[in-house]
Amino acid sequence: MYQRIIDLHVHTDNSPDGNHSAMFICERAELNGVRALALTDHCEVERYKSEHYDKRVKHAFFEASKAQSAFRGKVLVLRGIELGQPHYDPETARAIVSARPYDEVLGSVHYLRNGIDFYDMEHFDEASAHALTVEYLDEILQMLEWGNFDILAHLTYPMRYMYARAGILIDLEKYKKQVDEILKRVAETGKALEINTAGLRQPIGRLSPEFDTIKRFRELGGEYITYGSDAHFADDVGKGMNEAYDAMRQAGFTQLTLFQQRMPLQMPID
Repeated sequence: MYQRIIDLHVHTDNSPDGNHSAMFICERAELNGVRALALTDHCEVERYKSEHYDKRVKHAFFEASKAQSAFRGKVLVLRGIELGQPHYDPETARAIVSARPYDEVLGSVHYLRNGIDFYDMEHFDEASAHALTVEYLDEILQMLEWGNFDILAHLTYPMRYMYARAGILIDLEKYKKQVDEILKRVAETGKALEINTAGLRQPIGRLSPEFDTIKRFRELGGEYITYGSDAHFADDVGKGMNEAYDAMRQAGFTQLTLFQQRMPLQMPID
């Protein structure tokens, strides 16, 4: 349906949970008609040295640069990074971002302070899911106060695993005050909201965030919207794009955004 395939959230084997090299991913992307993709390997800031992200980040940028050169004129390869919890260690996060000329920086919260990744949590109940959601949204707000990133990634990240582990579906309408504050800050600071489609490939079967939140972002003045497959396999690049683009259009967006040298560039969705 849509010809402009631009995927701004892709992981290579430089992420601990990635599976394919940057070159292989770009080869498959070219074959599948992808116009642009951002390689955004993980960097959990608070664990930068302890879990060897310092070495991973360096190698990821090198591999992305090599792919960018090799595919010039074929696929626009953007050099990105996914910063996890940058506000937990702002000094280190600032050093990471300033060390290399990234095209885009994703901001994410994968775990709460002194906790484990929501992906690794095995047990949820209604009470714990509610408490975790409140705390998680508060951490998103604090990350926005830190602010040195371009795209807010997978806003409803923990909800994937609350549903997968316990069948709990979180209704963000119950957290409207927090969510509205997040969306307002994203809009006011000129950041982009990502429509992440990984959930479509998981038990929850939903976009992150869902349509109502995307529409609310537009109502609150949101200008920049992006799509990310959150692919960890080459074959998942571009997956769920039609659903993401449909949601953008239905929410009132006419343009999608990519970032080069951390500057937003808009183009028609069609």
